[in-house]
Amino acid sequence: MRTGLPARVGQYTALLAYLVFLALPFLWLLSTAFKPPRELGSLHPTWLPRDPTLANFRQAFDEQPLLHAALNSLLAALGAAVLAVLIATPAAYAVARHRTRLARAVTGWVVVSQAFPFVLLIIPLFLVLKNLRMIDSVPGLVLVYVVWALPFALWMLAGYVRAVPRELEEAAAVDGAGRVRTLVSVTAPLLAPGIVATGLFAFVTAWNEFFFALVLLKTPEKQTLPVVLTHFIGAEGVADLGPLAAAAFLATLPSLAVFALIQRRITGNMLTGAVKS
Repeated sequence: MRTGLPARVGQYTALLAYLVFLALPFLWLLSTAFKPPRELGSLHPTWLPRDPTLANFRQAFDEQPLLHAALNSLLAALGAAVLAVLIATPAAYAVARHRTRLARAVTGWVVVSQAFPFVLLIIPLFLVLKNLRMIDSVPGLVLVYVVWALPFALWMLAGYVRAVPRELEEAAAVDGAGRVRTLVSVTAPLLAPGIVATGLFAFVTAWNEFFFALVLLKTPEKQTLPVVLTHFIGAEGVADLGPLAAAAFLATLPSLAVFALIQRRITGNMLTGAVKS
């Protein structure tokens, strides 16, 4: 007990320090959103606003079309989530159930593709969308988000498919069900938690994405929320801190709520894919 107690104290201390490190930016953002201009320019800033105000939120909505930008982000995120799930589900089933060289090659490519930087992908994606006449459009942005989310979505769902007992599918085959019928009627209902987690992951990724939206969307009416947030920064790089913090705080809430729903399922998928039945 004497040797274990210092180790546990050290672990909990390190965990607490890490949580504080992660929470500090969000807490400072929240504090800044409610501070009046005179406190934002103070040489001695405080964690808690001395005179809290909602003026920053009103100014943010008056200066920029946040609701319209949020609607564009919502459409892009929902479209990407739905398409990613529809494509990744049968692909993950094929990769998980048919362990051939091709399936292993696909799995390896999925892992390698996650290392590609955004800059490497934007040029070919831009050329493809230009040929399809989908530049400066939300549907074109949805296709880009689907391409970006598919590798991880495929990896996630493959872990859930491996956790489904093969005996259930074999019983369905004995009853005369084909591959498609088995996937739709037997496997898919058991994959519901994984499908939901994958869809929510794709949604969060698309909701927070900035670089692709900045490059592909030029019309102000079509820009997403992360791009509109940059409009609170002037030409000389001076930010309007109060409205920017208020708008950024509101834009962060949906992704935090969704991540709170999926974090346990993502962790469970990691463990599921690592254990063989």
